[in-house]
Amino acid sequence: MDEFAPLDCLLPSGKQRIGLVILNQPIDEQFFHVLWSKDNGDIPGTEHSGKGQTGLNAKIRACADGGANHLYRLTEGHRESFLPDYINGDFDSILPEVKTFYTEKNCKMMETSDQDLTDFTKCLAVMVEEIKAQKLQIDTIVTLGGLGGRFDQIMATVETLFHAQKMTDLPVVVIQDRSLAVLLKEGRQHHLNVNTGLEGKWCSLVPVGSPCLTTTSGLKWNLDNQVLTFGQLVSTSNTYEDHDPKEGRKPVRITTDRPLLWSMGIKPQ
Repeated sequence: MDEFAPLDCLLPSGKQRIGLVILNQPIDEQFFHVLWSKDNGDIPGTEHSGKGQTGLNAKIRACADGGANHLYRLTEGHRESFLPDYINGDFDSILPEVKTFYTEKNCKMMETSDQDLTDFTKCLAVMVEEIKAQKLQIDTIVTLGGLGGRFDQIMATVETLFHAQKMTDLPVVVIQDRSLAVLLKEGRQHHLNVNTGLEGKWCSLVPVGSPCLTTTSGLKWNLDNQVLTFGQLVSTSNTYEDHDPKEGRKPVRITTDRPLLWSMGIKPQ
């Protein structure tokens, strides 16, 4: 059974050790600060600079190409306290002054010109290799951006999640605005903790890529060994089963024979 709390990463008291990827889309300031400070690690004697610690508890932060522009703007006035470990992509989106600033601050600039892959996919591939090379203890890779703007870019984000399953066993979570998405692995029972207090009202299961034979519990509209597939049945605008607030919400359990996209709302704070 794969146990996972998708929104734990947004809790200041959350337990997940994360790697952070910033894409070329607007950054939610509140989410950014929680995630950045979370993956800094509580290592005595280290500054909140974002430059990689070398111990086993170290975390990692990266920008995919123009994601650096958003980081640069958001941290104006205290940019030196928010330096990514690396920036990569084909560098067709990063602004010259932004590239110069982070280069001068000794952030790794890793140019990857492959036009068959998105900047997100390339950035994620580098992060996976860096996690292995540095022997970092990471529970989840969290991505800011990727669910807003152009529809084709949203679909490209989803496609990257399929690439991610070939790269790593780590869950890769995508967060933007009030939505979270994660691709559930096939052939497993997923046990999702949805009792953090950050969950919005809606959730969904979308069979992107292929039909999915699916069974669930913990939802208002559960599935019992049913096939989710476009043109027949998808589970959008679902929600969680009723619960006693004193007892908390029960986990959502999902089994699927193919990769299945779970998405959920995030409660406004």
